[in-house]
Amino acid sequence: MANTQVILTEPIAGLGSEADVVKVKPGYARNFLIPRGKAFEVTPATLKQLNQLKAKRAEREARELNEAEELARKINKLKITLVLETGETGKAFGSITAKDIADRLKGELGGLEVERHRIVLERPIKETGAHEVEIKLHHDVVAKLNLNVKSSSKQEGPAEGAAAAEADQGEHGFRSKAKARHTK
Repeated sequence: MANTQVILTEPIAGLGSEADVVKVKPGYARNFLIPRGKAFEVTPATLKQLNQLKAKRAEREARELNEAEELARKINKLKITLVLETGETGKAFGSITAKDIADRLKGELGGLEVERHRIVLERPIKETGAHEVEIKLHHDVVAKLNLNVKSSSKQEGPAEGAAAAEADQGEHGFRSKAKARHTK
């Protein structure tokens, strides 16, 4: 079957952006793209509309670029501190993931949301200290976030540890006496 050429009126994932002339299967164009207003058939009349669509696309891309640059400036100024659970030896019990960073950024930026898949982490952060995290906001704009990871180890004092040990011994001793009574 032959393909049909259509002009897209909005960005469609895996196909193209608005004002792109693409070849698609006739059924896809006839049953999905054209009825939903996502595309026009290529005709001499619609080719005239192509210039309007290109202007609309350029305006949208310029707006997205400006928004990304403004957000990058805000992110570059931020210095965020996150807490990582660690043991007495300094070994991490968990890690800091892109989702943790995205959630914290949402709070720091006053509700502006940064999608977690835009945060570039080779692997989750499991070490304390200073880290620089890249955030790809646009294909031309990359922000650098200064992230400080601190340790939050739950350490018991000597008195608390002794009291807990005595409670365990007393509890175990009581159980063993109860078992001894029932066996007689």
